[in-house]
Amino acid sequence: MVILGIAEFFGNIWPLVVTIVIGALIGWIAGILMGSKGGLIRNVIIGILGAFVGGILGSLIPFTGNIPFGSFIMAVVGAVLVIWVVRFLSGKK
Repeated sequence: MVILGIAEFFGNIWPLVVTIVIGALIGWIAGILMGSKGGLIRNVIIGILGAFVGGILGSLIPFTGNIPFGSFIMAVVGAVLVIWVVRFLSGKK
């Protein structure tokens, strides 16, 4: 029973781990494109928010499904927009 519990735990946690890793990658790429510096936690937050914004934008732009890695590209675009909006609202350049 213990082994089944461990397998269930890791089976349920993998989507979260993948989300965090991909979010960090997206946030890191957006940070490079925008010339901003931040740590791992910031990259994860920006990447996950960017994926959400990119998902909304992707639903409005119908061609993203035909492009290889279209969702990933839209997530990076969304993350860049998140960084830009935060800079705009905070008054930083």
